[in-house]
Amino acid sequence: MTTQEVIKVACVGAGYFSKFHYESWSRMSGAVPVASCNRDIKKAKETGLKAYNDLSKMLELEKPDLVDIILPPVAQADAIRTALRLGIKWLICQKPFCKSLDEAEQVVSEAEMAEATIIIHENFRFQPWYRAIKAAMSEGRIGTPLQATFRLRPGDGQGPNAYLDRQPYFQEMSRFLVHETAVHWVDTFRFLFDAPSAVYADLRQVNPAIAGEDAGYILFDHPNGLKALFDGNRCLDHRAENLRQTMGEALIEGTEGSLVLSGDGSVELRNFGKQERQQILPPSVHDGFGGDCVHALQSHVVSGLLRGTPLENTARDYLDVIRIEEKIYHSAAEGRKVKLETP
Repeated sequence: MTTQEVIKVACVGAGYFSKFHYESWSRMSGAVPVASCNRDIKKAKETGLKAYNDLSKMLELEKPDLVDIILPPVAQADAIRTALRLGIKWLICQKPFCKSLDEAEQVVSEAEMAEATIIIHENFRFQPWYRAIKAAMSEGRIGTPLQATFRLRPGDGQGPNAYLDRQPYFQEMSRFLVHETAVHWVDTFRFLFDAPSAVYADLRQVNPAIAGEDAGYILFDHPNGLKALFDGNRCLDHRAENLRQTMGEALIEGTEGSLVLSGDGSVELRNFGKQERQQILPPSVHDGFGGDCVHALQSHVVSGLLRGTPLENTARDYLDVIRIEEKIYHSAAEGRKVKLETP
């Protein structure tokens, strides 16, 4: 926590998704981006910020209050350790977090010893439709939730050129659908329904051009008898002008009603026994990523730093997401339901 009115933010990484981070920082209340670091300094210069290709040098010269690490897992631990060594106390780190659970646990312990805070940039729970669904459930508008389904249908996974125009490394990931994509809903389901107690997974590969799985079903047991199903297939689409807006559709059903998330980002409520639906969130008009969830997450962190507001998805808490992911692959490999031992 700090009494500063404006914090200085430095970023490391300038790949495909980083543009959403930089755009958010450029309009952030309470924060100012001061520098960008990337192995290819040309990409760092393209951000319009002071550019570096040496992270230690950037941190020593710029002395930021917060470092935003927008790197793939293979490079994250080194970047975090460099920041900790130079006294950085606030960090945001993209997901997937670290190369393995063991590495993630070690990095989290080192950060805690340094009294530093790391927030994992898992932004789907910050999408406005999930916030609206959570609020409606908390208000008891659907009674006791009993069933939930999310159908992932981004329609970008067909053919030999799948993903090459945006994130070509997707084709080479030996673990793909769950590790890269479904993990968003592992965390979102935790946000909506609390931690699951068991999981069953049936995963498969549809497109032979890629190395990993790209379709499957993941069934979670959540508290109070709720069952949540992630039904994913990257080769299929859903009804939406922008398939990446929500990446699919959701239905949450309770004893007194149900909530429907459509591909345009709208959320509708239907009371039990009724035909008509009531719109509780209009379609999204944001033309960027995920209803501006990147900005929502980064604003959340800035608020925590400046005002001490409670933080979601601290690195310690996020370790459970990694543990659940491992159990999903375990379940798929053994073809059985696996109990989860998460706090």
